[in-house]
Amino acid sequence: MELILKHAPYYRVKRGQTLALIAETFRIPVSVLVKENALEKEVEEGQVLSIPASRFHLYRVRGGESKTLLCGSAARFRELNATDCFYPGQIVFLG
Repeated sequence: MELILKHAPYYRVKRGQTLALIAETFRIPVSVLVKENALEKEVEEGQVLSIPASRFHLYRVRGGESKTLLCGSAARFRELNATDCFYPGQIVFLG
């Protein structure tokens, strides 16, 4: 599953939306959305978020894969995905 993101750079949060729902809608990792917007808590209705457009591809992690295999190194994985978490089924940016 590889996608190239092409979205508007900003998004206004609607009533009842969560970070997870917004990230899923724009097909980006929650951690990237949090980092991009320097969030420390859940989003609120009316809040404007920056949605990072990317030249990178999204990928769903499969069992047996590693950060190094997908991004070249653990450091590059962390840089692209704003997290050290790594598990099967996770959607991540590839570098």
